[in-house]
Amino acid sequence: MTPIRLLTAALALALAAGATQAEPLARSLFGAKAAPSAGPSQPIGAYARGCAAGLVALPETGPTWQAMRLSRNRNWGQPQLVQFLEDLSRYAATLPGWQGLYIGDMSQPRGGPMTGGHASHQIGLDADIWMLPPSSLRLSRSQRESISSISIRTEDQTRINGNWTPAHMALLRAAASDPRVDRIFVAAAAKIAMCRQASRADKAWLQKIRPLYGHNTHFHVRLKCPPGARLCETQSPTVAQLSQGGDGCDESLNWWVTTYLEELRHPPKRPANPGPPPKNAKTYVMSDLPAECRNVLSAP
Repeated sequence: MTPIRLLTAALALALAAGATQAEPLARSLFGAKAAPSAGPSQPIGAYARGCAAGLVALPETGPTWQAMRLSRNRNWGQPQLVQFLEDLSRYAATLPGWQGLYIGDMSQPRGGPMTGGHASHQIGLDADIWMLPPSSLRLSRSQRESISSISIRTEDQTRINGNWTPAHMALLRAAASDPRVDRIFVAAAAKIAMCRQASRADKAWLQKIRPLYGHNTHFHVRLKCPPGARLCETQSPTVAQLSQGGDGCDESLNWWVTTYLEELRHPPKRPANPGPPPKNAKTYVMSDLPAECRNVLSAP
């Protein structure tokens, strides 16, 4: 190859690399959309790698719920999720000390990677429900920005604290028993407590309760892919729960308050040359998402 052709090829490669680096992040594109796309509702892709068409808003205030942190504009979901939250909030209102539910983040108007805070919540089937029992369902917009939830576990993360009540367990049991629900993420301390408190004859629902770090002030409900949602990627149960009889109340649960916490306190040394980190919700560009997400983004 002649020097001129070599120079031309190198320039083309440099321009291509520059174009790749300049490609906007998917979270910036989806985060800029203030309204959902027109057309039928549809979850597209995976919970942590996808988008959503035709989402509907959970009303900011209802008879037994309030959507929190309205400035984030994340009170959007598939119609099935909105209906589930309304149903669960009516049950919550029957519990001692609860008037209903405070609902945290659901999805952005068109789903997709979020500008901050979550890896999942991308296809309109995830919602965070606060552990704080609502004392008022007439909070103003500004109050909903300043009020905070409560933690139900100790600072060392190993046990529930005094904020945990039988009503919390009843609420989680009702959510997990709903056939629309795929799984629920909550602090490991809460699942340990529920495994101890549930009767032997009434533990099947605990299979859906999954321990996860960071879920002490809210629990995260994830619905199954709705019937007929051909572009929605279904999740599988974890290996531990498949092999231990189904409820997850076993030694694998204790790992979260022993080995896992020790690893958090003393993380292993990283290799000298770890290589590029895997892509995630913070770094996805549009080519990392299902092709249909381009249509969702450009739709009126």
